[in-house]
Amino acid sequence: MPELIDLAGTCVIVTGASSGIGASTARLLHAAGAHPVLAARRADRLAALSKELDGALAVPTDVTDQAQVRDLAEAALDRHQRIDGLVNNAGASLHGPLDQVDVAEFSRILELNVAGLLAMTQVVLPAMRRQGFGRIVNVSSGTTRRTAVGVGAYASTKTAVNMLSAVLRQELAGDGIAVSLLLPSITATEFGGGRFTLGASPRPGMVAHSPDYVAGVVLRLLRTGEESFDIPHGPEQHGLAQVSA
Repeated sequence: MPELIDLAGTCVIVTGASSGIGASTARLLHAAGAHPVLAARRADRLAALSKELDGALAVPTDVTDQAQVRDLAEAALDRHQRIDGLVNNAGASLHGPLDQVDVAEFSRILELNVAGLLAMTQVVLPAMRRQGFGRIVNVSSGTTRRTAVGVGAYASTKTAVNMLSAVLRQELAGDGIAVSLLLPSITATEFGGGRFTLGASPRPGMVAHSPDYVAGVVLRLLRTGEESFDIPHGPEQHGLAQVSA
């Protein structure tokens, strides 16, 4: 098990930070004394969140654009001189039967959910290797734990994230970099067109969780470097984000 760390004073890049789990993660990092670096495509949302978080660095970024990804890492280093963590949260959904999925749209989602995650990971590695330390949390999906009829295209991209995370964890362990995989259950965010309402039960045994609840587990993984965490379906569980002794 990697060393348990205090997040105070750390620099953590959060992609998809303009709303939902990403915005909640940035707020919790700020509350923990960390320096969140806000990355997303919606510059207006980032600017508002930056103001809320005492001027946290906000860098409008499309993670499918290699130049923008490099600029993001350079901006984080310019401001904080180090990169301690990365939360790969940017992503988009794709619903519908597979025989009706638009292949061009599927390619776009693959680029965002999978290639964008790998590009972000690669760009922070030089700094983390120089430090001999880093924490990376990849946000996947509980849909990868079942036969996801109706969301198979999306679930397949997140299954790729699961494999990338497992391989990266082994490849980077010798550099002091821990890669963790998070599998949320249904979460009430703008994701997927805001189809899930907080506390609603769209499937038997499932309850839509709040983004703050999920973000608490993101911070847990940044602290612990655990290999993975599969958030249970059903009602939110008090203390889930706490680290066991």
